Amino acid sequence: MTGPAAAPVLVACAHGTRNPTGRRLVAELALAARTLRPGLVTTAAFVDVQPPTVADVVAGLADGGRPSVVVPLLLSGGYHVHVDIARAVREHAEARAARPLGPDPRLVAVLHDRLLAAGADPADPATAVVLAAAGSSDPRSVADVDATAAALQERWTGPVTTGYGSAAQPPVADAVAAARAAGARRVVLAAYLLAPGHFHEKLSGAAADTVTAPLLPDERIAAVLLDRYDAAVSGWSVAS
Repeated sequence: MTGPAAAPVLVACAHGTRNPTGRRLVAELALAARTLRPGLVTTAAFVDVQPPTVADVVAGLADGGRPSVVVPLLLSGGYHVHVDIARAVREHAEARAARPLGPDPRLVAVLHDRLLAAGADPADPATAVVLAAAGSSDPRSVADVDATAAALQERWTGPVTTGYGSAAQPPVADAVAAARAAGARRVVLAAYLLAPGHFHEKLSGAAADTVTAPLLPDERIAAVLLDRYDAAVSGWSVAS
């Protein structure tokens, strides 16, 4: 049979951060989705650092008879998406996981705007961009970041490469050094991160000329969040 009678609760599942600004921006993203969709019930969950865990939130909703769709507030599909979130919904018939936010052309547009705001010139062939992502050992996550870099390259004259804060290769600092060795006069780090936190703080030590602000706040990201939710709801099917 098809999906549940009651509209599923949107569980906005973020990585988690100790940074107070990062926490506020992620909370505001869920509120923005509710503003765009009056009547939609949203709640927050996390895969690391801060409570409540996504497993506890999904279980609590299921115990109360509420269906849920977990939307990963993550920019690529790595361990947290394919293991943590998948495990949290697997045990409950009326819980589903949506796709992560990225890759998506709207995120690329936000990245481009952040680069312009940082004073980078998209027409300058000597300005290299390093797309700086948190990193994951999951090759699917790396592929998602590569796809975002390729889409950003379509908007940028100089080279666009990738660097990672952990787990994947190359590290951000190595990517910056490689861009300089390849002849870039200016290297800009495009922070492929939702909000301020541990990884964004580390970017200042990578020896780039400029570091962009994270993606939030931006209303386009709330639209992506709702699209991921809608796609999961429209594809809902429960075995009879």
